[in-house]
Amino acid sequence: MNGMAAYADTRGYDQNDGEQIVLYTPLVKRIAYHLMSRLPPSVQQDDLIQAGLIGLLEALRNYDATQGASFQTYARIRIRGAMLDEIRKNDWAPRSVHRKARMVAEVVRNIEHRTGRDARDHEIAQELNISLDEYHQLLQEASGHRVFSYEELEVEAHGGIAGLADREKGPLEGLQTEDFKRSLAEAIAGLPERERMVMSLYYDEELNLREIGAVIGVSESRVCQIHSQAVIRLQSRMTQWVGA
Repeated sequence: MNGMAAYADTRGYDQNDGEQIVLYTPLVKRIAYHLMSRLPPSVQQDDLIQAGLIGLLEALRNYDATQGASFQTYARIRIRGAMLDEIRKNDWAPRSVHRKARMVAEVVRNIEHRTGRDARDHEIAQELNISLDEYHQLLQEASGHRVFSYEELEVEAHGGIAGLADREKGPLEGLQTEDFKRSLAEAIAGLPERERMVMSLYYDEELNLREIGAVIGVSESRVCQIHSQAVIRLQSRMTQWVGA
């Protein structure tokens, strides 16, 4: 019995669930393919899809239409969250990668605090005492740091939607969620133009790295580096919410 079958068996899986799972399976696969574009070969696509199907089944069980969010919006958050949980559970990134990513975020924060503007690649490399090529390689290695930190931020930002069916939020928690979303939106809007464009194409338009490279005229590996730097910059600017 696979993971979803075991889960369904314990939760009273019915025929209507089966029909909905067939209907939304393409969404599960699309989210998995999108995440896979920045994960190493050691992460199995089938494992992500299975986790996503369990997330879909959770969404079917918990969705409450009276809360205002469409089912597709709610399901997308549940599916992505289940996949991120699966990646975290089998964390593939060496500790050195996490350490380096935190170090880069700290350097970015220091430079931007000191200069009052966006930290530039050569400045970050200089402060790290490495060459520009070495810095770009570091970004490549850190591209999946903390299992897609931006996706985690996005899921957290939508927590008011994802959590509505599970628990009732108090007034203070509701205000905190709105403050978080506002801070995240401001941090994204403040990214350098190219980083902001890559984030928009990847998360809003759901293009893969190769497609984004074709749009902005750079290699797929360079898109990965730009994306990684944008995520690290966001982490450095959102430490009051998520830490470094």
